[in-house]
Amino acid sequence: MVPVDYYIILSAFLFVIGVIGVIISRNLIIMFISIEIMLNAANLAIMAFSRHLKLMDGHVFVFLVMTVAAAEAAVGLAIIIAIFRGRESVDADALNLMKW
Repeated sequence: MVPVDYYIILSAFLFVIGVIGVIISRNLIIMFISIEIMLNAANLAIMAFSRHLKLMDGHVFVFLVMTVAAAEAAVGLAIIIAIFRGRESVDADALNLMKW
């Protein structure tokens, strides 16, 4: 059996990759994918602790988070496509939607 420490280290590594992707990239699609990676890293940590403590609550919570992430992916991609159709760019620095 794999120790829980390995799962937590992998989860932290994935979360750091996601944070770096959000900070460095200016492309909305890459930022969106990086946020999804961070959500999956959090799910991995929750599952590791849930399995280590032999509780089913974590499994249910991860299922709920995955459901919300799927809905967020659909809505987020629709917003990114709408922005691309209007601006023909997915560069985060080029967006000024809130300006008059």
